[in-house]
Amino acid sequence: MTRYVRNMRGYGPNAPHAAWPNGAKIAVQFVLNYEEGAENCVLHGDAASEAFLSDIPGAAQWPGQRHWNMESIYEYGARAGFWRLHRLFSGADIPVTIYGVAQALARNPEQVAAMKAADWEIASHGLKWVEHKDMPEAEERAAIAEAVRLHTEVVGERPRGWYTGRCSENTVRLVAEEGGFDYISDTYDDDLPYWLEVEDRDQLIIPYTLEANDMRFATAPGWVTGQDFYTYLKDAFDVLYAEGEDGAPKMMSIGLHCRLVGRPGKLAALKQFISYIQGFDSVWTPRRLEIAKHWQTTHPAARMERPSQMDKARFIERFGGIFEHSPWIAERAFELELGPAHDCAAGVHNALCRMFRSASEEERLGVLLAHPDLAGKLAAAGRLTTESTSEQASAGLDMLTDAEREKFTTLNSDYVAKHGFPFIIAVRDHTKASIMAAFETRIANDSEAEFDEACRQVERIAEFRLLDVLP
Repeated sequence: MTRYVRNMRGYGPNAPHAAWPNGAKIAVQFVLNYEEGAENCVLHGDAASEAFLSDIPGAAQWPGQRHWNMESIYEYGARAGFWRLHRLFSGADIPVTIYGVAQALARNPEQVAAMKAADWEIASHGLKWVEHKDMPEAEERAAIAEAVRLHTEVVGERPRGWYTGRCSENTVRLVAEEGGFDYISDTYDDDLPYWLEVEDRDQLIIPYTLEANDMRFATAPGWVTGQDFYTYLKDAFDVLYAEGEDGAPKMMSIGLHCRLVGRPGKLAALKQFISYIQGFDSVWTPRRLEIAKHWQTTHPAARMERPSQMDKARFIERFGGIFEHSPWIAERAFELELGPAHDCAAGVHNALCRMFRSASEEERLGVLLAHPDLAGKLAAAGRLTTESTSEQASAGLDMLTDAEREKFTTLNSDYVAKHGFPFIIAVRDHTKASIMAAFETRIANDSEAEFDEACRQVERIAEFRLLDVLP
């Protein structure tokens, strides 16, 4: 059994209505990453200096040495940038979510006191501002536990949200397993929160952003001037606000860093953006924790039986009848590389149709022959499958006049005599009259063309049947 674990489907074409409080058309959420004092530094027991997210072009780690310039840039974030941002958001009456690295919070008590006084949410940004990708699982699990312990000790309460940033493939699972987080943000894959099933736990995910993020002042491609940043934020807001006006409200995350946007020339752009969105009605600017609480209440987790997680017997039991009396199609489809993208009608339909299309002509003919005549003897005798009975009834084929029944009987006989298989049509696309018209038209086709058309109709019937039982 081959299974593909990545989720490319998400909400699909029908995302839920966010139903933000007070009918808000958009939720704009500001995150301030607080990392100053927890970055790579030999003073912290690290092997080298920091090289990530600073205004030093082409910065590289200095093994075994302190990098005085790098340290002073991080110190600017704590000494000056934080307070500039604190004044801006407090003055605008916009609450902020802090992604606080536990060791940074421990080394910056005055800033922590200011965060708490402003009623900002202080979520966890891990124990240290270092890479997790090469950490053994046991080491990372221990680091998560220590981050929670130290955060609780320093802040006075445990974090309810988590974002590592420099995470490993295990991070989200390990944080979910810790069991105490209302949300995790180590993903960038949606404009809305969603639920992730981690074994027995339903974990809320609130995706974050690396594009509406001041980190691009320090990366390439990136922002050069504050106006670059403002223009991007404004454009993103305008698109999302318009979607909200059209009945599909979304969330806009904005990522900030004290040592980057806290510089005067960059902060001007953020100030301009805040002024811009305050000119709109129905804009919600919550902390991330408020988004989590809202989603938990308004869109609670709901598990479903997922095709990609079924065993073979259950998969065949569930989908073996989708193609009339042809369970071998489901049996073969089970062996495909199924994943979350197949946990819906379109996904299972695609898998089943692949096996039908790749089957031999003889096998496909067998599927056609398994279909009953329209309004034929099996229907009269009540011997159709449940699905066929319902389908034929939907077009009124169970309530024919004597003349109509005689006409169908004649057409069925003539069609089978010419083509060698029953006339097949997805009756839910039709009325009784249009079925009769199609019957009279298609009977004149050559058999090769009619074989292809009958196969297309079989696939369409399967699609309808799956839509009855799957999202």
